[in-house]
Amino acid sequence: MAWTLWIALGSILGGLSVAAGAFRKNALRSRLSPEYLAVFETGARYQMYHALALIAVGLIAVKIDNMALRVAGVAFVVGTVLFSGSLYLLSLTGTRVWGMVTPVGGVAFLVGWIALAVATLRPL
Repeated sequence: MAWTLWIALGSILGGLSVAAGAFRKNALRSRLSPEYLAVFETGARYQMYHALALIAVGLIAVKIDNMALRVAGVAFVVGTVLFSGSLYLLSLTGTRVWGMVTPVGGVAFLVGWIALAVATLRPL
């Protein structure tokens, strides 16, 4: 029942995104520069987008289960860890090297969206 895994992961990542947004608003507002607050917010926003995408993968997996759909789910999780995670670390530490990880997460997101399209256009 892989579909339940995707829905559970999406739900957890969505909840963590809400927590990150509240943390940014309440705990970080007075500690970070406006630039780093915006970076943190971007991480939380993209995390929520892809949490919802994971839930969609789970719902689609109820009817379709193929390799492309599994690739989409994994790519969304990896993308969230690399993209959002690197933005969180960049904003909290000020270490710019984390910004070099962000595009790798972005590529994972793109792979996920392409795989999701393939999975639904060619269910095998």
